[in-house]
Amino acid sequence: MVELADMKFFVRAVACGSLSAAGRELGFSPAVASKRLTRMENELGVRLLQRNSRRLGLTPEGALYVERCRQILADVEEAENLISNEKHEVQGTLHVSCPVALGRRCVGAAITSFAKKWPGVRVRLSLSDSIDDLLEGGFDCAIRIGGSEDSRLIGRKLADNFRIVCAAPSYLAERGYPRNPEELNNHSAIILSEQFNERADWKFIRASDKQFKSVSIPVRMATNNGDQAHDWAMAGVGLIRRSIWDVKKEIESGQLIHLLPEWHSEPATIRVVFPSRQFLPARTRLFIDYLAEFFKMEEVRLNSGQC
Repeated sequence: MVELADMKFFVRAVACGSLSAAGRELGFSPAVASKRLTRMENELGVRLLQRNSRRLGLTPEGALYVERCRQILADVEEAENLISNEKHEVQGTLHVSCPVALGRRCVGAAITSFAKKWPGVRVRLSLSDSIDDLLEGGFDCAIRIGGSEDSRLIGRKLADNFRIVCAAPSYLAERGYPRNPEELNNHSAIILSEQFNERADWKFIRASDKQFKSVSIPVRMATNNGDQAHDWAMAGVGLIRRSIWDVKKEIESGQLIHLLPEWHSEPATIRVVFPSRQFLPARTRLFIDYLAEFFKMEEVRLNSGQC
């Protein structure tokens, strides 16, 4: 009979796309991993995976079996959590994907406080500005900004994201404060770009009446790295236009000044996406709920002018 440990191994092998990677994750050698799969297939009487030199592929029987294994493992975990719902007994590893800047400046802090509240949960956070495939990468959930919907995933809105213009006090002391978007033409911009362009087109919408404006601004510095652009702005080199979530701490501390607060970019949605609501592990459900509450409280602070 196939045991729960075998099911867990099979699910991880499919997620990792590799028997050896799943074996390493679960603490045994590639040879043992291969023998374990062979034993499972012999016990079931079907081939579950097509093996080749590049990656694993599910057979039709394997595709049906892995979905059933996921359901069984989720049911077992939920049953165990129902027996005892003390916070230290929620366990397992949470795999999260997030864009780099949002992760470093916001989501990382949420994970810190979440980990303190639920000490039995381990976390692997992958920071990448490419779109990780949740199913192939073995992620429990991912935080995404804007973009198209994936029909395989369920999404939950966390917050609105919009870009704002800000600058260091030292820059503003030298160049003055712009009073409207048109006056940005007299200032110097720091932009995120792979190429240097002499001017940057910044589009704005006014919150009060949805009036739209597009302004061309002289470029002083350009870089393809968000942290470098951030450092230049902090040094007083020029104006920067970044997500409110990327600069909220610096605005709170007074290191950067939020300019033209009634004008910002059109908002995009920050969402957390995950494969299935029905068979969601307890640790993932807890994290998604915690993340939603975290962003809710941060939005209250933003809207109250504390950031």
